[in-house]
Order: sequence, then structure tokens, then C-alpha cells
Amino acid sequence: MCLTGCQVAEKTTLRYGFWVDAYRAEPVAYQDMLDDLTQVDVVYLGERHTLMRHHDIQHRIVSDLIGREKSIILGLEQLEAFQQPAIDRYNRGEITFEQLAEETDWLSRWNNYLDYRKIVEGVHDAGGTIVGLNARQEIVRQVARKGLEQLTDDERSQLPQYIDTEDGPYRQHMKDTMMVMAHVKNAPAMLDRMFVAQVCRDETMADNLCRALDMPMTQDTVAVVLCGSGHVRHGSGIPSCLKRRVSGIEDRIIVLSGSGDVTLSKRMKAMSRDVTITHQQLKRFDTPAADYLHVVNLKGHLDTYPEDKTQTERTSNGR
Repeated sequence: MCLTGCQVAEKTTLRYGFWVDAYRAEPVAYQDMLDDLTQVDVVYLGERHTLMRHHDIQHRIVSDLIGREKSIILGLEQLEAFQQPAIDRYNRGEITFEQLAEETDWLSRWNNYLDYRKIVEGVHDAGGTIVGLNARQEIVRQVARKGLEQLTDDERSQLPQYIDTEDGPYRQHMKDTMMVMAHVKNAPAMLDRMFVAQVCRDETMADNLCRALDMPMTQDTVAVVLCGSGHVRHGSGIPSCLKRRVSGIEDRIIVLSGSGDVTLSKRMKAMSRDVTITHQQLKRFDTPAADYLHVVNLKGHLDTYPEDKTQTERTSNGR
């Protein structure tokens, strides 16, 4: 497995960067990575929700798994579990994608839902199954604002019975990450509620994925989960919750780099502040961020030194 093989494998890889096997600490050819993905039960594709580059890569991976004759269960953070009756009608071909979006009020509940259209339709056309994984937004907001214990009996019944908030490294990392929101500064109680709300999502998505995996499956079936990378990094979040429910589950976690491409709206900028999470802080985890990473150069940075110029020119000229 070498950098050259990774570079020449596919035009998309050439455009978007290269793959790294985080456990080997080496670049990996895309086709070798794909070979590995076909051997597991669940593939998590961790994204930054608004980056089209990420959705293009997700589409490619899902399409290529279908091309390897894998039957896909597509689990979506971007749809909520209570919407599954409408999703099932779409799965059965009774309604179109547009009708699914209308019935689930997808635009208002996940405003860039069209970024996922070609992935969803590709799985649907191949005879795969779409599953809405997420908890109901209104309930998660209540947890973040008032706390889990303040939910009504009906609201609480829509979440898994057991919500595990004892993962110390995950708890601290999420709190560090959430400090980007200006209004939580010097508000430890609010930070704690927001972490619990995050775990409610994780537990709910794992619960619904567990149910999906309990459907009749063959050795050619693989579940692919599209979700924010914060729900899967270092095996915390959804992967950890699912392994507690299903013994012996084999998974692969893929995280796609932001690489300086994320832009904030004016509204988000007004609500945010700069936060630095150091390398040392990340060492609280015992595992890499993912099994595989997709990496592109940071904007305005090219990691070469003056003495490497000749070699760089040879490479760019194909020699």
C-alpha cells in the first residue's frame, strides 16, 4: 500500500486528496480500503454536514459498495426515527423522493437535505433500505435546555431507556468542542445538559441501527451510517453505544477532513468564538480518530520544503 497507488487510483481521489489508514499510519489505496469495508457489518462515514466534498466522497463509497454487490442499509442522522413510516413507503416505492421530503418536512428539519439526494436515491434504486436514525429534534432540544429529568413521560419514552453518560474522555472532548458556542462560556450546567443531549442522539441512533441490523440480513449486507463525525470519532458515540447492544459487531469508522473548507454563516459567526483543542487534549483517547481518514492540503499550505522542489516538479510532470 503506497502513496503512488493511492494517487493514481481514481480521478476523485486525485481531486480531493488521499486516504490514510490511521492504524498503519500509512497512506492506503482507495480500492484496498474498499476491500476492507466489504468485510464488516457497519461503515460509519463521519462528515461535516455542509461540505459538498464530503457528500461526493460518501456517494462514491456507497456506489462502489453497491458495485461490489453489497446490499446497503443506509442509516441517516439526517432523518428522525419517528418519520420511519414515511421512509418505509419510500423504501417500498410508494412515494417519490420529493414526496418523502414533503411528508417528513425535511427542508425545515435538515435544510441541506438535497445534498444527500443522490446517495439516498442510489441506495433506493439498488434495492437497499433507508433508515431514519435520529431522535426527535424537539425532545433533544428539551434535554439541552432543561435536562433529561425534566422530560414528560411521553417525551422520555421516545428515547432509549438507558442513556450512558459515563464515557469520561468523550464527555470532556464534547464539552471542549461545545465551548465554541459563545453563550456556554462560564455555564457548566448548560454544557453538561448539552453533552447529555448529544448522548441522547447517540443512544437513539444506535438503538435504531440495532433494530435495522435485526432485520433479515445476508453476508452481503452492510450498514452505512451518514452522520456528523463528532458522533463517531475515536469509536465514541454511536459505535460505542451499538457495541453495547450487539456483541461481536465489526465496524469501520471513516472521518473526512475539514481542511479549512468549513465556512460559517453570519448568524453562526455571531454565536461562535474561537476555541483551541490541543493535541495533548486529544491524547485522552486510546484509539485514533478513525480507521481511515481522508486528507486534503490545508488552504494556502503545501507541505513541501525548498529542497523538495525538484522532486515535486518530477511528480507533477508524471516522471
